[in-house]
Amino acid sequence: MSVEFIGMIATRKASEIHPAEGPIIDRDYVRRFAEAHEQAGFDRILVAHHSTGPDAFLVVSYAATVTDRLGFMLAHRPGFVEPTLAARKLATLDQFTGGRLAVHIISGGDDAEQRRDGDFLGHDERYARTDEYVDILRRIWTSDRQFDHNGAYYRFQGGFSEVKPVQRPHIPIYFGGASAPAIDVAGRHADIYALWGETHEQVREQVARVRASAARHGRQIRFSVSFRPILADTEEAAWARAADILERTRALRTAQGAGPGDPKQSEGARRLLDAAAQGDRVDKRLWTAIARETGARSNSTALVGTPEQVADALLDYWDLGVTTFLIRGFDPLEDAIDYGRALIPHTRELVERRLAQRPAKAG
Repeated sequence: MSVEFIGMIATRKASEIHPAEGPIIDRDYVRRFAEAHEQAGFDRILVAHHSTGPDAFLVVSYAATVTDRLGFMLAHRPGFVEPTLAARKLATLDQFTGGRLAVHIISGGDDAEQRRDGDFLGHDERYARTDEYVDILRRIWTSDRQFDHNGAYYRFQGGFSEVKPVQRPHIPIYFGGASAPAIDVAGRHADIYALWGETHEQVREQVARVRASAARHGRQIRFSVSFRPILADTEEAAWARAADILERTRALRTAQGAGPGDPKQSEGARRLLDAAAQGDRVDKRLWTAIARETGARSNSTALVGTPEQVADALLDYWDLGVTTFLIRGFDPLEDAIDYGRALIPHTRELVERRLAQRPAKAG
């Protein structure tokens, strides 16, 4: 795949500039959101996990019924479902979606968030558990016979699944986490390693670290970077829109009584704040003000400009080895539609041109 675009859906309208209103699950909104991504040319959509939110398995199941081609990236936290059962659930969902499923493994970077669901392991131990968990997932998906397991976190006898994924050898595994333990686990298990929207230098350094980790296990990994593109017909209008988004973010946080953003245990959040410390505008068009304002608790950096300018900025990251872009807007549904008009097709065109410029391989 030369370039992949992933969007993100939620079960109701909400963002840094839109307070969550109405029922937590708005079926019509989910349907329109999923359909909009399919029509805009996205390859997949992320369905996130949160300790107080709807079940991502069921959200994906519903969204799959209202789309035909769109893939899904289901965020999943090890530790709350036994890996043998999780493997069967994921394989079953892959079967019912016709091979459209991927899983995004997130070990957790916030003790308070984990404890809401009864997980009291520390940060590094969560990644040790993830290592064992994902190894079991892959064995259950690929094994043609029962096997026993006696590990540090899981023990079972005769583990096996009659249902296998449509995709072979197994469902694609996306993986997030920027700490040293996370990179070690990523090297063993990730098919695609996901970063938030960092600077060119940060991405270059992180790609090198993860590639080195994978090489120690004889593996190769693809890379994903997440951005919040802010588009307009002119560059001046795009930056004016960015300024308005910042003011609306501040106003909403004040109205909600939100304190200063705190990255807590998330190394990814700290890396975004390091980028923000270099200034609000870094590299060509990376805008860090929302990350600084919110404590970078999610993918909160933007690329700002016209669709052509932002596509050119994405190409810079593609040149660094990134083949997947997770993009979502501050106006979630409306921006997804807008990305499909010019940003996605123009980026694909730029990548194809770059590929055509590469010399043919000998032999």
